[in-house]
Amino acid sequence: MIVTAAELFKVAYGKFAVGAYNINNMEQTHGLFRGAIQSQSPFIIQISRGARKYADKRMLEAMIRAAETIYPEAVFVVHLDHGDEATCYDCIDSGFYSSVMIDASHEPFEKNVEITRRVVERAHAKGVSVEAELGMLGGVEEDVKVEEGHACLTDPDQAKEFVELTGCDSLACAIGTSHGAYKFKGKQSIRFDVLQKIQQRLPGFPLVMHGSSSVPQSEIMRINAAGGKLDPTACGVNENEYLPAAKLGVTKINIDTDGRLIWTRVHREYFRDHPEDFDFRGPGRVFMSEYANFIASRSEKLGSANTLAEVRASILEQRKNKAA
Repeated sequence: MIVTAAELFKVAYGKFAVGAYNINNMEQTHGLFRGAIQSQSPFIIQISRGARKYADKRMLEAMIRAAETIYPEAVFVVHLDHGDEATCYDCIDSGFYSSVMIDASHEPFEKNVEITRRVVERAHAKGVSVEAELGMLGGVEEDVKVEEGHACLTDPDQAKEFVELTGCDSLACAIGTSHGAYKFKGKQSIRFDVLQKIQQRLPGFPLVMHGSSSVPQSEIMRINAAGGKLDPTACGVNENEYLPAAKLGVTKINIDTDGRLIWTRVHREYFRDHPEDFDFRGPGRVFMSEYANFIASRSEKLGSANTLAEVRASILEQRKNKAA
């Protein structure tokens, strides 16, 4: 069942966060849906502009439509990740996406407000939720590249003003995380002090945390042992901080890099151990299973595991009341 982010966040707020995972191919799609069902968790399936170019937006939609049929129990959002204005409009008008993210965070405050407001008006007319961003995360991920010197935390007072001026449904905040595999140095962590101030100014409003992969050291080590050359000091977000963040209003947590690391590790190890093999379906099967287990493990950390029945019932009730 495809739902909007706004519907899902009403159930999740203050209790748990929903994992948002990017897909590019069939194996990721199967693994994501299987892991969500395995853990009885709702989820957000994210499609980036890079994925739309790589696989073609029609292929991605067809895969998700097929997965919805294969896994009828699933409750999920179809979300555009880091969209520009034109891509947001394309997704809104498609009738398929239930949520879009307009990322104008690189623009001055007033321009960000102006662009976001236009997207919100177009999206809400079609019943589509809108995520916006204020502040800039450092790091690199697909089309997003921000030098660390240009990264800036979200100002709590500006956050309140921004939401009031734009009417967005959720806000991605820069609270110390960054895109890619190299997030922190030393004992750095999520800036819970900034997050708390934002929640105080926007009580009950859904917040979003980007750049939240945990970058497990075990994955880095195994990739390098199988011929990779990743920086062994790569460090991500402590997954035990997901639920405390959820208690402070974070309802959506983006996790993408971890899935790429699992994909890379599985394929490097498989062909290292089976040098005579050339059938990509072998590592593909391993990845789908391992990725499903990873998704299930993250559902536990997010607090969303075993909430599927509650979420479905609540959203159906929301829709019933709205129609009455």
